[in-house]
Amino acid sequence: MGGRQRERRAGFEHVRTSLEQALGYHFEHPGLLDAALTHPSAVGPNEPHYERLEFLGDAVLDLAIADLLMRRFPEAKEGQLSKQRASIVNGRTLALKAQEIGVGTYLRLGKGEEKSGGREKPSILAAALEALIGAIYSDGGLEPAQRAVELLIADDLGGSAAERDYKTELQEAAYRRFRAQPVYELVATRGPDHAKHFTTKIRIAGRDLGIGEGASKKQSEQAAARTALDWIAKERREQR
Repeated sequence: MGGRQRERRAGFEHVRTSLEQALGYHFEHPGLLDAALTHPSAVGPNEPHYERLEFLGDAVLDLAIADLLMRRFPEAKEGQLSKQRASIVNGRTLALKAQEIGVGTYLRLGKGEEKSGGREKPSILAAALEALIGAIYSDGGLEPAQRAVELLIADDLGGSAAERDYKTELQEAAYRRFRAQPVYELVATRGPDHAKHFTTKIRIAGRDLGIGEGASKKQSEQAAARTALDWIAKERREQR
C-alpha cells in the first residue's frame, strides 16, 4: 500500500471512529459510511455517493421519529405529533444536527463544491445526515437506525413546535452574510444544581455578536442566537 493510500486509510479510520461514537453505531461494512459522506460531485457517474442512501434515510428517519414520538407522548393527538415531527424532520434542523456531530468536516466534495463552501451548506449537511441514517439501516437494520435517531434528537422532543429555532435561523443567516458558521462558547455557569444559570457567547467570522442567558445551556444558546440575529438585521438596515 502506497503512502497516499495509507494516509487516506488512516484518515478514514479516524472518521469512522468519531462518527460511530456520535451515532452510537459500529459499521460492519465501512464502505456504506464512506458512501454516506461522499457528495456526487466527488466521484464519477457510476461510483457510489450519498443520494441513494439519503433517499432511504429520509424514509427511515420519518418512521423512527414517528415511533419515538408515539412512545414518548402516548396521550398526544395526531396533530400534535405531526407538528413535533415537522419541527424535527426538516432541512434546517437536520443540518444543525449534522453540524453538531461534525459531518461537514468529513465530507468528500468535488473541487467546485469545496470552493463554494459545500461543507457548511445546510442542504448538503442535511442530505449527508439522512444518508448516514440510511447507511446504518442498510448495515444493521431498523433497530440500530432508530437508536441513532433517538441519540441525535431525543433532547429536542417536547418543545413547542411553533417556537422559533433561532440557532437554525442564524446558521443560514451567518452563511449567507459571512460564509461562516456560528461558534457558541459557554462562558459562565452559576447557581446551585437545582437552579443553574448559563451564559453563552456567540462568535461569527471572528466577531463577537452577542451573549445569551438561560436556565439551560440550550436556552442560553438560543438567546445568544436571537441577539446575533437582531444584530445582523440592524446592520443590514443601516447599510441600506
